[in-house]
Amino acid sequence: MTFVQLEYVVAVDTYRHFATAAEHCFVTQPTLSMQVQKLEEELGVKLFDRSKQPVVPTEIGVEIIEQARRILSEKNVINELVQAKKGILTGELRIGIIPTLAPYLLPLFIQSFYKKYPHIKLVVQELMTEYIITRLREGRIDVGILVTPLQENGIKEHVLFYEELLAYVSRKNTAYKKTYVLAQDIDPEKLWLMEEGHCFRSQIVNLCELRRASEMGTHFEYEAGSIETLRRMVELNDGITILPELTTLDMTARQLQLIRHFKKPAPMREVSIVVHRDFVKKRLIEALKEEIIAAIPEKIKLNKDQNVVPI
Repeated sequence: MTFVQLEYVVAVDTYRHFATAAEHCFVTQPTLSMQVQKLEEELGVKLFDRSKQPVVPTEIGVEIIEQARRILSEKNVINELVQAKKGILTGELRIGIIPTLAPYLLPLFIQSFYKKYPHIKLVVQELMTEYIITRLREGRIDVGILVTPLQENGIKEHVLFYEELLAYVSRKNTAYKKTYVLAQDIDPEKLWLMEEGHCFRSQIVNLCELRRASEMGTHFEYEAGSIETLRRMVELNDGITILPELTTLDMTARQLQLIRHFKKPAPMREVSIVVHRDFVKKRLIEALKEEIIAAIPEKIKLNKDQNVVPI
């Protein structure tokens, strides 16, 4: 049994396809298949059911692959210890970040991170929360940056900051005349929402206590794929939406006139780094966490964990 063989079976389990696994391991499919077969012969069990597409692990295969992931994780810990002794931070950090954070958070720390840690390669993917959790468990990414609390088994959450949720109100909307808004001030028929699948949509629904039984009276139904679209829909039409605080940092003076704060205690969303319980690259992730916190505006750093809106 070798580390290479364990890496190959984990890759097959991750991608559920021998050719794709071989491609990601930078070997030919025959090479990968041969090594997996050798391991199966050594153990005297079949790890994968090759008759199904996509390939799935056998019952015993599931247990062995889970153990293989632990062994490879511990191997990486040894490498981290050696690097720490040498005082060097190097390697690749694979990050999943939700779309409602990526355009506003990444620009704040990426440049400073690269200057401070030139030997660390960041590989960033924009993913919905459910895909981040899945890929963390599969070992396809090392860390997620998303909104919590998740209450997911095996997932550890490390809070970065709390972001105030703000109303963005059209000049045509009655809420525009208010200094502060309440959830009940928001007309559900004029509220612009993210499309299904975004955790931010769930937060808005919970914040505004939207429990509409029907859409009667709604002549136009639209769900946005991005926060920028929500902003534009409010600016050019009647209506209202909810924006996280980071999205307001680059607003013009004219756009800031459309911002209305909720009456205190202001609603917050909790932003965290999340990892799988068996995570490695601890020093790299800690460096990432420190750089993000350092880059956050001071006002946001002062936000408290009060009135966090559930996902």
